[in-house]
Amino acid sequence: MSDAFNERLRLIRFRRKRERSKFTDELRIIPRWLVFTCLVLTMIALIVGVSINLINMGTDREVFPPELRNQPLLASLALAGLILLVAILLSATLFMFGYVYRDASRRGMNPVLWTIVVLILSPGYGILGLVIYLLVREPLPYACPQCATSVSARFNFCPNCKTNLHPACSHCQREVSDTDRFCPYCGNDLLQSPALPALLPKP
Repeated sequence: MSDAFNERLRLIRFRRKRERSKFTDELRIIPRWLVFTCLVLTMIALIVGVSINLINMGTDREVFPPELRNQPLLASLALAGLILLVAILLSATLFMFGYVYRDASRRGMNPVLWTIVVLILSPGYGILGLVIYLLVREPLPYACPQCATSVSARFNFCPNCKTNLHPACSHCQREVSDTDRFCPYCGNDLLQSPALPALLPKP
């Protein structure tokens, strides 16, 4: 079981090398409506919180922080800072769920299942659920180098033109890297193999 899992992780890392996404591109996956909602709720919380705090300063009600009751400006800044800190933490958590759902959908994985996994692990383990997801997620689909048909990264051959999508050793048929000179499994010389060029995807 462990060997099969390690082999799966190796294949995922190997095939994910085709991805050329940047961090900013990944952030764009987060739903815009979610970002907008978090911004609006943060502004509402700031306005309501600071307003109530200022109103309480004219009465005997409790204010935040108590030692700044006679300094409205500093008290408002302190409360606004606390509200912003809480809003950032909550928004980051929601953004994480939104990212996992969208990213799992585009990779052909079960978005609901993985969002639930991350949600369950978040309260007790922080971002551990996100880390696990990032390690085991499927590579993104990509265009076939021969016919440009969109294919799953799990496919070994294009279903449209039958092009071999992953370089493989001609001797043991195990998947190898484009930069390997020798097969890491059987030691076959890949540069002298007559079948290898046909298996390599075009740049």
